[in-house]
Amino acid sequence: MASRYADVYSAWEQNPEAFWAEAAKEIDWINPPQRIFDREAGVYGHWFPDATCNTCFNAVDRHVANGRGDQAAFIYDSPVTNQKRTISYAELLDEVKSLGAVLQGLGVEKGDRVIIYMPMVLEAAFAMLACARIGAIHSVVFGGFAAKELATRIDDCAPKVVMAASCGIEPGRIVAYKPLLDQAIELSVSKPQSVLMLQRPQAEASMMAGRDYDWAGSVKAARDEGRAAACVEVKSTDPLYVLYTSGTTGIPKGVVRDNGGYMVALKWTMHGLYGVNPGEVWWGASDVGWVVGHSYIVYGPLLHGATAILYEGKPVGTPDAGAFWRVIAEYGVVALFTAPTAFRAIRKEDPQAKLLKTYDLSKFRTLFLAGERADPDTVKWAEEVLGVPVIDHWWQTETGWCIVGNPVGLGILPVKHGSPTVPMPGYHVDIVDEAAKPLPNGTMGSIVVRLPLPPGALPSLWQNDARMVESYLTEFPGYYKTADAGYKDADGYLYIMGRTDDIINVAGHRLSTGGMEEVLAAHPAVAECAVIGIKDELKGEQPCGFVVLKTGVNRPPSEIEKELVALVREKIGPVAAFKIAITVQRLPKTRSGKILRGTMKKIADHDEWSTPATIDDPAVLDEIMDALRHKGV
Repeated sequence: MASRYADVYSAWEQNPEAFWAEAAKEIDWINPPQRIFDREAGVYGHWFPDATCNTCFNAVDRHVANGRGDQAAFIYDSPVTNQKRTISYAELLDEVKSLGAVLQGLGVEKGDRVIIYMPMVLEAAFAMLACARIGAIHSVVFGGFAAKELATRIDDCAPKVVMAASCGIEPGRIVAYKPLLDQAIELSVSKPQSVLMLQRPQAEASMMAGRDYDWAGSVKAARDEGRAAACVEVKSTDPLYVLYTSGTTGIPKGVVRDNGGYMVALKWTMHGLYGVNPGEVWWGASDVGWVVGHSYIVYGPLLHGATAILYEGKPVGTPDAGAFWRVIAEYGVVALFTAPTAFRAIRKEDPQAKLLKTYDLSKFRTLFLAGERADPDTVKWAEEVLGVPVIDHWWQTETGWCIVGNPVGLGILPVKHGSPTVPMPGYHVDIVDEAAKPLPNGTMGSIVVRLPLPPGALPSLWQNDARMVESYLTEFPGYYKTADAGYKDADGYLYIMGRTDDIINVAGHRLSTGGMEEVLAAHPAVAECAVIGIKDELKGEQPCGFVVLKTGVNRPPSEIEKELVALVREKIGPVAAFKIAITVQRLPKTRSGKILRGTMKKIADHDEWSTPATIDDPAVLDEIMDALRHKGV
């Protein structure tokens, strides 16, 4: 169908408040908003400042009341434990009411903080919704996070209770969480009053008398005693959660998400952007510890009345590179949202997509990619093997939902490989120079968003307005700084070329590492790659490319490395000064699949560095050091 995007975006531009007032009608408010935006409140303004609501009610209760009680809310699929479970909206309501009562029994009240330190299990979603139900503010910390990093988050948000699981399960290993949690509480100045512990049979946790409570036993007692938490009325502007993102100073930034604006934005995106209808099966293949998990495993699908997949597994290795195809086929998934790195991993293991042929993906309509730049080569491969639109889109932890994308629900726009397409309603995006002056099309600069940010984006950082202003709003007055670099083309399509830190200066020329990665990824032997700028006395910086070869490539790595150097010189030119290509077995990544380019750069520059708390496997950093040493870097 012809896209309605231009008309919808224009309507938002002409009257933003009318646009969001209309979108807000999709939410069941306790007191509907009389004012849509208060420019004087907060750091840059507040959306729906006089409204009251409850997010759990909108995600669960109203669907049961409106006849969706028997529909699946969550499908839990865990190849690492060989468990599957489907839970209906009515069953979810019962779970969340009981768990909310347990939290209230532990003294948790409206405005109190609760840290959730859990793997990809249904109880993690129950915990988030139970907090939302009773007006508590949850802060999910990725399960297995190092004790020191967890302690900094405990100290920053001062939780009354920590909800945790005894362990997480990775292919081939069990990660015990309780020792890490105990150590973190020991390190922290702020001490939680209680720990609610979900015992998993793979590794049972020791319990501390008087502080630690058994999850299953506590929920059973609440049920037996007939205790069930009612929905607590909160202000639209009250925090729903705090989600920590890494700060440049090493002190994490607590991104705040409010209740009302977040619900309005997510509800709009489920159909407007993702083209999903209530009752359909949607899969956000992320982790509840990341923003994607918050927005598109838990809150977004449930607000929309869809069925969400909660998957405890990997794209490869659980058991093979057909894992995603199996889940899509088994549950009739209509749309999948995952990271490009997942598809690079699948392609590396199964370049011909032979495993796909054994599955029926007839209900599958769209693949969405985000979290890291989707290189054109990966997008083309996914398009070819799946035969459906592959949509790259771009957003951040801070924004909570998409800044630039291709709105499938409004009618898909032409896909341009390498571009996540166009700004969504709510976002006026400019490319500017250091003086905040807009740059002409085709010129690379800093990507900024004109204030105010839309509903759903962070109103501030947790109890730190000054850091919010300093981090995001000072460098480019009147704008939110994304810290990403890129350019627009003549059609208004955005091209996100990497973090501003990833724009390297080679003998006075500003070059995009993302552009070089595109060239390397196009080589038929390359599965994935990362380019960093390393110190060079003569040129300031020089690019260095790390490449992982596809499974089954039998040529000498040195031969391929020479071809890659020649390819970059041919496609980008001698100005790139690209001379170092290094073949490695794997790249260091976070557990959400982002390549740790900053750490690689510090290692290559012989700067001081520490193992990032979010790393999937620290041993890969030794491999990177060995590879650099072998090349004489």
